[in-house]
Amino acid sequence: MLVDPNLENEEHDAASRRDKSIAMLDLSARGKIGLLLVAVALCFGAYWLFIASPSHYRAGEVVEKAATVVRTGDSVTVPEGSPVRSRLAIEPVAAKDIKRDIVLPAVVEADPGRTVNVLPPVAGRVVSLAVQLGERVTQGQELLVLDSGDLAEAFSDDEKARATLSLTKQVLDRQLGLEKAGGAAIKDREQAQNDYIQAQSEFDRAETRLRSIGVSADQAPKTRFMSMKAPIAGSVINLQVAPGAFLNDTTATIMTIANLDTIWVTASVPESDTALVFKDQPVDVVFTAYPGEVFKGQVLFVSDVVDPDTRRTKVRIAFDNPDTRLRPGMFANVSFYAPVQSVPVVPSSALLLKDDLNQVFVETAPWTFQARTVDIGFQQGDQVALKNGVKVGDRVVVKGGVLLGD
Repeated sequence: MLVDPNLENEEHDAASRRDKSIAMLDLSARGKIGLLLVAVALCFGAYWLFIASPSHYRAGEVVEKAATVVRTGDSVTVPEGSPVRSRLAIEPVAAKDIKRDIVLPAVVEADPGRTVNVLPPVAGRVVSLAVQLGERVTQGQELLVLDSGDLAEAFSDDEKARATLSLTKQVLDRQLGLEKAGGAAIKDREQAQNDYIQAQSEFDRAETRLRSIGVSADQAPKTRFMSMKAPIAGSVINLQVAPGAFLNDTTATIMTIANLDTIWVTASVPESDTALVFKDQPVDVVFTAYPGEVFKGQVLFVSDVVDPDTRRTKVRIAFDNPDTRLRPGMFANVSFYAPVQSVPVVPSSALLLKDDLNQVFVETAPWTFQARTVDIGFQQGDQVALKNGVKVGDRVVVKGGVLLGD
């Protein structure tokens, strides 16, 4: 049988169209299912966001609140259930007996009360010098001879004042005698008295001038040469003059004499340790010049003034020095033996630094704390002695205190 080719092609096209329609229907069904799934997912998300999420956030808020602390004024409270509690360590402030010995460098100094600066009483030229630097002198020993025109002038003024006084005394006596006899006027006697008083005053001034120079008006012969004497016994520790020098400044030191029978050992104590040093405190001193020898002494005095630059206090120890073994300028180390002290101590981990101040958190009620500023006395190992701010028995945070900070 013969088949019409056109008919066969039409049947093939129809079959192809049916297949495409079925495929399109299949794809349409699949798209609807996908859209349905997307819609379900959106509904579930909306349910979680608008219905289930509040309980989730509320749970988060509970966790957040449990991890924080509550601040009321200057107090900090750690609420029950907070994980901060497990991270805090609290211990009472302990008392510890501590004996602190301080070793400080020191220097030997001459006793200012036994040291004299020698000044020229008058201007003049040094004719001869009788001592040398470092020489030991006795009181009244000649130091130098000075050729002074001022000395000669002082003698001359004294002689003139003496003569004037004698003359005015004679005139006054004569006027008194005439007045008794009725042959003198009262005004003449008053003038004579006034002249005598002025002459007496001038004579006293001249005598005082000679005494201030260090010579006597009765010294003979009246000369321009002056011998300067040692005011005290001691050693010449400073010399600023030589023969032939002209001295025209009576306020300038020409030599210094120090009596070294007693010397001072001076140490500078830090301001923080001043309370550990006191008068009559026993000390041991070891001098660099005598390393194997310990000199026992006592604190002579503690200065009432703190040096504003070094923040240190001068402390002096006096030693008898008959053989002059100890000499100004020598170095030494001084050991101060302080008494045993009972002081409050805390671990160094309890300290927190805020605004350049040291603080600790003190428990004022169960799980309630207050920050207190403390002053550190000193530190030994991991223990810190506190001067103030807390007392023995106070409970302080020794670990995790940073969690209570601002």
